[in-house]
Amino acid sequence: MKQSVAIVLGLAAMPLASLAGDETGAWNPKAAAAYLDQRAEWWVTWPTAARDHGTFCVSCHTALPYALGRPALRDALGDQGPSITEQKLINNIVKRVQIWDEALPFYNDEKNGVPKTTESRGTESVLNALILSSYDARDSKFSTDTRKALDNMWSLQLKTGELRGAFPWLNFQNEPWEADDSQFWGATLAAIAAGNSPSRYRSEPEVKANLDLLAEYLRREMQHQSLLNRVVLLWAAAGVSGILQPAERSAIVNELFAKQQADGGWRTASIVIGTWKRRDSTPFAPGSDGYGTGLVSLALEKAGVRGDEPHLKNALAWLARNQDKTGKWQSTSLYKDRDPSSDAGRFMSDAATAYSVLALTGRK
Repeated sequence: MKQSVAIVLGLAAMPLASLAGDETGAWNPKAAAAYLDQRAEWWVTWPTAARDHGTFCVSCHTALPYALGRPALRDALGDQGPSITEQKLINNIVKRVQIWDEALPFYNDEKNGVPKTTESRGTESVLNALILSSYDARDSKFSTDTRKALDNMWSLQLKTGELRGAFPWLNFQNEPWEADDSQFWGATLAAIAAGNSPSRYRSEPEVKANLDLLAEYLRREMQHQSLLNRVVLLWAAAGVSGILQPAERSAIVNELFAKQQADGGWRTASIVIGTWKRRDSTPFAPGSDGYGTGLVSLALEKAGVRGDEPHLKNALAWLARNQDKTGKWQSTSLYKDRDPSSDAGRFMSDAATAYSVLALTGRK
């Protein structure tokens, strides 16, 4: 299945949703929306997610992907604006941005150990900025709340030391979002957030200096990263110039092509950091899964790979035929063997479903 990526980068993509439907049978946007809404509604009302001032934690596995993926279903559903649950999430983030100086961190040193207060603030600042900037970019606006969220993010950027340019990031020894290598992933999300903002904002001297420092960090550290982290780097580089050179971008894309499974999908465990093992020592699930395939397909689109390029075409076909009857795309925990019907057992599927929707719709 190898093919030089040079001939497919930088060209306009085909209409991805119609391609998937025409080639493999239609996937079900309504079912995907129902699954995502149900899972997000559970999260925002789950007592364990509750935080101070009547707010709730924004999770990397359920809330963040929901905020990024759910808006992409509006056209298919005929929605005129955010769903009720989306609005709850947006209101929650806006509230925490507005009371940033008095809001307590999601996790703290006293209860969770040093340096969880610092890590938590850095992580939340990036997630807030990414979500609000994504909604603004979709609506071609730049709100004061989004600017404040970005200001909060930049204020926590590390300016000196070996990690200069990055942000403090939660580490609970849990791949793929809260492990030793997740600080890089968090930095790619910060770059996506910045890339969502208007060029006039990115041109402001202080913002440009911060963004340059972030790009330097990503470039400096990318060779030491798992392929999974470099997948999101492709996404980040699409919105921020200077992160990847064309040859570097092509090298990541070709490495992903080489890891593609025979059925057209990707197996998340094959692109996560090589030394990672589950806490309970159980083997990773075999075969392609929704998280790996959805995220890689989305990143390839962001990198400029055409929808009719065979690797991406096969990946979109895999996604179109592997949505289950509940509306989700299945993916299993990298932490331990979980009951897939449990709430925690569906965390990876929550993210898989949102990124698969983004890939299939070809939308931000």
